[in-house]
Amino acid sequence: MSDETENPLELVQKYRKLVLVYEALDKEIDALIMAHGGSSEKMPPEDLERYRNLARQRDDVQGEMHELEMELNIDG
Repeated sequence: MSDETENPLELVQKYRKLVLVYEALDKEIDALIMAHGGSSEKMPPEDLERYRNLARQRDDVQGEMHELEMELNIDG
């Protein structure tokens, strides 16, 4: 959760940064998948590991976004 001292504007700015990070990770994941014919099943082990790490990071960012959405009363 966020720090209790953050005002709504700071929370919105934090949320916007998380959205940008999420979108960048998503774009990187998409590029990796497309580089391997549109499927993670066709990836060599090192790219599959990278794909999984990126997906995990994206999931973590999405979780942080969800927490901020709840705090800001945003319907995600």
